Amino acid sequence: MENEFVDYDSFEDLSPEEIQNLCLQTNFWTWSAQAHVEPIVIGHAKGVYFWDLQGKKYLDLNSMVMCVNIGHEDERVIQAMVKQVYDLPFSSPQMASRPRALLGKMLKTILPESLDHFLYTLGGADANENAIKLARAFTGKFKVLARYRSYHGATFGAVAMTGDPRRLAWEPSVMAGVVHFLDPYRYRSTFHKSNPEVSEQQFTEDYLNHLEEIIMYEGPQTIAAIILETVTGTNGVIIPPDGYLQGVRALCDQYGIVMICDEVMSGFGRTGEWFAFNHWNVTPDIVTMAKGLTSGYAPLGAVAMKKDIAQAFNEKIYQGGLTYNGHAVSLAAAYTVIKVMKQDRLVEKARETGKLMASLLSDLKSKHPSIGDVRSIGLFGVIELVKNRETKEPMAQYGSSSKVMVDLRAFILKHGVYIYTHWHTILVIPPLIISPEQLLEGFDVIDKALEITDAAVDVIL
Repeated sequence: MENEFVDYDSFEDLSPEEIQNLCLQTNFWTWSAQAHVEPIVIGHAKGVYFWDLQGKKYLDLNSMVMCVNIGHEDERVIQAMVKQVYDLPFSSPQMASRPRALLGKMLKTILPESLDHFLYTLGGADANENAIKLARAFTGKFKVLARYRSYHGATFGAVAMTGDPRRLAWEPSVMAGVVHFLDPYRYRSTFHKSNPEVSEQQFTEDYLNHLEEIIMYEGPQTIAAIILETVTGTNGVIIPPDGYLQGVRALCDQYGIVMICDEVMSGFGRTGEWFAFNHWNVTPDIVTMAKGLTSGYAPLGAVAMKKDIAQAFNEKIYQGGLTYNGHAVSLAAAYTVIKVMKQDRLVEKARETGKLMASLLSDLKSKHPSIGDVRSIGLFGVIELVKNRETKEPMAQYGSSSKVMVDLRAFILKHGVYIYTHWHTILVIPPLIISPEQLLEGFDVIDKALEITDAAVDVIL
């Protein structure tokens, strides 16, 4: 019958093996060599844990893809999404709707007052691409400055802005005008190899001078925007020193450049503030966001912009947009996620639990000779692994992995902790709801796993 209700539970029942085999047969996997994919067959998730279909439990120390900030399967968000599906599952992005109105009102409560217009996207990559379109149209200039250790997404424009090796596979890019500059990376500072004890003030000044020199070489009259991950994410959780963001803001003001902060990973409480730029009392001209915006419950990105940028299009058409921009169910999810974060005081919780995580990271460093450095801000942390603390030779080369890093991650997974290793680092990015006991549970496994990398210290692999 045409109108017969289809019960999801009546769909064909598949064993874990059948699910894995069918997925391997029919899927093309991203970020993977197709012959080497071994996916976890996930069944369900709750809080800070998920389970595979064999019943194995994993502690999720990566918030799945650095996004499930409020934890898995929060009923309040699920119910809001279900209600929206029944009320209005989809509307044109050109239409006004209740969730669109409510989310805009809610975002204004957590952002600086001047960031009061929002363009909704599908995720972080197209949020960053739209930010560049806005900056170029607003300024009439075309060049974009981005950092070498940045990651801004995998679409053609976003990957052109990305500085790390993921960009190289797709060059030449279709987006011209991107110029890269160096991150203020204290542990591996190019400018201070012979003077690693330089003061923070001098360190900051040197990196701002480096940026200004590039601005002068490229011609400030050609530069539309500087885009930067406020805290560099997968490429090292590189936390800017005090004064750095303020200095970038001052350079942008001086030369008429739009300052864009990519908060896709660092936003929504991850660093112990709603947005990472709040730590340094700086207001960008444009902020991009995704991931924690819906806590991964539905795909959504957003571009927050100052009023003068939005008003530049009062009489000029903004040539951009996609069919699913501002999808009603995603908007409802985002609105409720922010409500949940406020109700449960998750930003404050991340700040407090982050103090414990910083202490645990420090303890690991004092114990394991394979740890060269640890860094964290809120619940955004990294363990940097080296073969030799004196030379700082990484446990895997830039842009690649190594057998010891593969073995390390395999051990951690085998012992029920889901984590992300990137090159020679371990990222620690748990849901903001994680308890001290759960965090200790995860660190106990990492502690044992680090015996693998300790055994590789001073060994040529």
